[in-house]
Amino acid sequence: MAITDSYDVVIGLETHCQMKTETKLFCGCLNKFGCEPNENTCPVCLGMPGTLPVLNQKAFDYALRMALAINSEIAKTTKFDRKHYFYPDLPKGYQITQFDEPYCRRGGIEIELEDGTKKFILLDRIHMEEDAGKLSHAEDSKIQDSIVDYNRAGTPLMEIVTEPIMSSSEEASLYLLELKHILEYIGVSDCNMQEGSFRCDVNISLKPKGTTELGTKVEIKNMNSFKGITAAIEYEIKRQYKAIESNEKIIQETRLYDVDKGITNSMRSKEEANDYRYFPEPDLPRYAVNDEWIENVRSTLCELPKAKGIRFLEEYKLPAYDVKMIIAEKELADYFEACAKKCKNYKEISNWMMGEVARELSERKCTINEFELSPEMLAGLIEQIDNKVISKKIAKDDVFPIMVKEKELAVDIIGRLGLKVESNDDVLVPIVKEAIEKNPKAIEDIRNGKNKAIGAIIGYCMKQSKGKADPGTISALVQKELKNIL
Repeated sequence: MAITDSYDVVIGLETHCQMKTETKLFCGCLNKFGCEPNENTCPVCLGMPGTLPVLNQKAFDYALRMALAINSEIAKTTKFDRKHYFYPDLPKGYQITQFDEPYCRRGGIEIELEDGTKKFILLDRIHMEEDAGKLSHAEDSKIQDSIVDYNRAGTPLMEIVTEPIMSSSEEASLYLLELKHILEYIGVSDCNMQEGSFRCDVNISLKPKGTTELGTKVEIKNMNSFKGITAAIEYEIKRQYKAIESNEKIIQETRLYDVDKGITNSMRSKEEANDYRYFPEPDLPRYAVNDEWIENVRSTLCELPKAKGIRFLEEYKLPAYDVKMIIAEKELADYFEACAKKCKNYKEISNWMMGEVARELSERKCTINEFELSPEMLAGLIEQIDNKVISKKIAKDDVFPIMVKEKELAVDIIGRLGLKVESNDDVLVPIVKEAIEKNPKAIEDIRNGKNKAIGAIIGYCMKQSKGKADPGTISALVQKELKNIL
């Protein structure tokens, strides 16, 4: 019997997303990953006595941009609060966050499940807060060192909190993928999970099927990979089910997922709001968000992934798979559209982007923005194929590699190397006749009704012409010569 036959699984997610502003949330320190420990710090983000925070306008704009992208309700006024807890990576002894008056509520994201059904994942709230520092441990056989790096302390965060509305690891994973997609598209975060700029806390509970009262929730903290999130949810559902069936009491607690062992372990009992002794941040004013501000931010929004996907299907008549691949990254979609302005063979552009271009990006470990071949250059290459100046084989084998290496236009390479397709009958007819003469077995097969053998004749011709013969012309000439001898 499946667990879901007896129990409803209830999942809510709290996603922490670092905003990619140049500076931190309340000071002018550089907001950059990978610097030397404690290089990007100042008295403000180190919590020195007498310092005062100043809110980063760009961070607030980014936060509003996200709210608008998912149709959230933006508060007319909002404030910041102090959340008190003591840990080495929190130098002030409290975190500046938003408690009872976040800057926005509601809104949400629609996901499509594997079976084609759609579900709207409703948000409870999004609030802004500063990130904590990072505590690292290094061990050897004799001593254990701990290093506190405050570079991350003060980094602008959005905490995006869903309602407890998901019921499976599939729904949670699809929601996070779509959320990450939107955040990257609107340019507020790089969502680099390896660097910790997109991480998630998972709240899971089970309740008897058909009942309304939620079960005791357990939080799995600081998940930073989709594979890990899926595995942790699956494990925790089974763990809670076994505990309930054994009449064990589920404790409201925070747990950590052990990737190596594939299990969750208890970290601490889960705190309640009163444990943090929230009170309004006295060093920051209440902020009013007027309509003019909202509309200014709205004007910076780009076309969102779902809308772009629908437009690509309608405007460019591409297959759904192609559209999914191309709009996976905003930069890829922009590259495609730049190509499409110069070349109307949209499907061929898509084929090249998912084939040769994707392969080059993978081998070079670079992004499309770092790629040597401009959209105009790729469009020019495809036009040379469409105009039958060169064959697709010559384009892939001879022209494209040189274009990437030398940044040379296709038309120049074709002229310099003499790669233009040969379609002159006076040149090609002798090659066709030679092919028929050299392939008696294929001719016999054709006489016996095995028409696929024509491919051997055409292949011989293409080989003899070193790929420069126009395939359409060769095919027509082969058919013509065969009629004369059969």
